[in-house]
Amino acid sequence: MFEDDPHDEGAAVVAAAGEALQALCQELNLDEGSAAEALDDFTAIRGNYSLEGEVIHWLACSLYVACRKSIIPTVGKGIMEGNCVSLTRILRSAKLSLIQFFSKMKKWMDMSNLPQEFRERIERLERNFEVSTIIFKKFEPIFLDIFQNPHEETPKLPRSRKQRRTPCTVKDLFNFCWTLFVYTKGNFRMIGDDLVNSYHLLLCCLDLIFANAIICPNRRDLLNPSFKGLPSDFHTADFRAPEEPPCIIAVLCELHDGLLVEAKGIKEHYFKPYISKLFDRKILKGECLLDLSSFTDNSKAVNKEYEEYVLTVGDFDERIFLGADAEEEIGTPRKFTGDTPLGKLTAQANVECNLQHHCEKKSFAPSTPLTGRRYLREKEAAITPVASATQSVSRLQSIVTGLKNAPSEQLVNIFESCMRNPMENIMKVVKEIGETFCQHYTQSTDEQPGSHIDFAVNRLKLAEILYYKILETVMVQETRRLHGVDMSVLLEQDIFHRSLMACCLEIVLFAYSSPRTFPWIIEVLNLQPFYFYKVIEVVIRSEEGLSRDMVKHLNSIEEQILESLAWNHSSALWEALQASANKVPTCEEVSQDKDDNPVIL
Repeated sequence: MFEDDPHDEGAAVVAAAGEALQALCQELNLDEGSAAEALDDFTAIRGNYSLEGEVIHWLACSLYVACRKSIIPTVGKGIMEGNCVSLTRILRSAKLSLIQFFSKMKKWMDMSNLPQEFRERIERLERNFEVSTIIFKKFEPIFLDIFQNPHEETPKLPRSRKQRRTPCTVKDLFNFCWTLFVYTKGNFRMIGDDLVNSYHLLLCCLDLIFANAIICPNRRDLLNPSFKGLPSDFHTADFRAPEEPPCIIAVLCELHDGLLVEAKGIKEHYFKPYISKLFDRKILKGECLLDLSSFTDNSKAVNKEYEEYVLTVGDFDERIFLGADAEEEIGTPRKFTGDTPLGKLTAQANVECNLQHHCEKKSFAPSTPLTGRRYLREKEAAITPVASATQSVSRLQSIVTGLKNAPSEQLVNIFESCMRNPMENIMKVVKEIGETFCQHYTQSTDEQPGSHIDFAVNRLKLAEILYYKILETVMVQETRRLHGVDMSVLLEQDIFHRSLMACCLEIVLFAYSSPRTFPWIIEVLNLQPFYFYKVIEVVIRSEEGLSRDMVKHLNSIEEQILESLAWNHSSALWEALQASANKVPTCEEVSQDKDDNPVIL
């Protein structure tokens, strides 16, 4: 028998792919242009690479890229990116989970040589997915702490459309609360991939729903009678709803790893004004959101608005966490484990394992580097990602408690003891860095959306306090070591202050799990990696309050600089080597205790 012609085999695969793509596009109601472009790209890639796995999954990747390139004119003579087909719909039709999509999409981008802008879009999408997955895992137990268990309530009986409306169930409330959260989060782009801010926004949504359950007549049956945030007289016969909606933000922060100051800031400056805007636009209505006459309309309106958002702005429909097939579509565990039949436990365990593996690869905590191990604290007990993030911020705030973002009296005395008082110049450098930081932090770019100025000012203030605290510690140590030698030489080095301030800003950004990861800070401050590297050990030795993860993070940056960043063609390292007549220090000189070495850049 003759072997099949490889050209015939390839043609058969392309033909089958064309049929599969046509069926997929018909299901999605896609335009012919996007379908043709997706098939052309798939054919070209398959001609150069071996595509393992199901063809339909690779077609989904190709189709997603084609859809993102599509531009649709709008009524107002504007244009809209995409063709009104969400990523969730594409993946659902192709039976491809989000975790599988990210894995295949990275390979597809490499094979297609897609531009950096598109790669950054996928990175943002993946981070948003990770944040949402973590937040949803926190949402379930907090909801069950405040409200009744949806799994334990009696199912709704089917009714005709002519029948009167029925009160919302706990499950309806669960879905409404999550949808309101993801819709609100989507409209604050600076919050979407920020774990700490997203978590506090979730607490605000839960606080709002709780307040409405309390003030709404005959809806207290939705509440968990053992919740610690209930009014003290809640279980008495003469309980009356308070005139002002109660606030349980403080209780939720205490019980569920929140930061009270941060959560209150989100509620007052972002959440409350936004909810008022939704009432003004008639998206939300009624004296009570859960009232019999308004809940159904409120739920439909919020879902409709969110659907429009997903089609025009977002890619990832986060309501799929609520679906019965969530574990297949995303990889997240089911909403209520009591629903899961025993026969599905093995499959679910595999999915949870995949999710765990995915999140571990993209962990918010850095891996332990080979250098700087001697500075690591003892390993802390295993905690959730949200608890880890909020504890990092809490640890940072405890370090700077009671301090001001200005030189202390002791530091001022050190400045005044110098032959030339450097205080004015130092404060000028810090101010310039602060202005540059705020400008870039609030500015939208292709890589990420800009944050609100309030967030920038808050982060900057923490960094300034930390900067002056560490500077004071360093100067006290140097004064003791050098026994009265004039400190002007060190304090007049602008590069030292710029590097130290940049390091403090990096610590703050890391504590908040900011998507602006290193080397973002040195890029916006136009600082050489070589100089940043030189202050890392100074900071770690001078500030004992840094958490284990913070120290690991700084050490990982140290390695990153040593491995690559310090060796680029414009690096200050080459000038330093030239100035030392190319005399590279020996291993013994580098490894010796640095306590006897001055802090000079």
